[in-house]
Amino acid sequence: MAKTSKRYRALIGKVPAQPVALGQAVDILKNFGTTKFDQTVEIHMNLAIDPAQADQIVRGSLVLPHGIGKSQRVVVFAKGPLATAAKEAGADEVGQEDLAKRISGGWMDFDVCIATPDMMGMVGPLGRFLGPRNLMPSPRAGTVTMDVAKTVREYKAGKVEFRNDKGGNVHAVVGKVSFSAEQLRENVQAFLDYVVSLKPMAVKATFVRSVTLAATMSPGIKISA
Repeated sequence: MAKTSKRYRALIGKVPAQPVALGQAVDILKNFGTTKFDQTVEIHMNLAIDPAQADQIVRGSLVLPHGIGKSQRVVVFAKGPLATAAKEAGADEVGQEDLAKRISGGWMDFDVCIATPDMMGMVGPLGRFLGPRNLMPSPRAGTVTMDVAKTVREYKAGKVEFRNDKGGNVHAVVGKVSFSAEQLRENVQAFLDYVVSLKPMAVKATFVRSVTLAATMSPGIKISA
């Protein structure tokens, strides 16, 4: 632990005091050095929104140009031909009552939950389990859909889903440290552009207050938005 703390303190000294351009931030992050594992790279944005207002919620999903560096575990609530389509598309688990029972019993070994509209009566009561982990299927996020096969493939390919928290912050995985600098830049830029496109009409001030790029075991680097 002490060795990690010493390393972290040393890295903090390499972080510019002022926000830098995206390309420079990526280069700095990649030059921090390696760890024993391939660190996940995340983006953190603070937005000028009032999270208490329903018309200022910022939520969405998109497929990043280069994925996120891992295959997400996807479960699907569907039946009949759509259940078959979900399985063929690569879903890790597909079910109805049996799947609901497993989740209500505490099983949460997945990253994404998708449901067809007719399954939401069954999925709704699972909100107390799925909600706190941001796994509740939502039409707005595209996880309540009839096109389950396409949605499963998108998440397997690296689709990320996000929603602002109570502090007006948005967080998302944008890749791995092992990605090339160009891949990370393109992923981050795609995410930034998409979030900016979601600016609520009610927000009149500067929408993006701050943007920070960080890896699992590295300090954050502020990006000039």
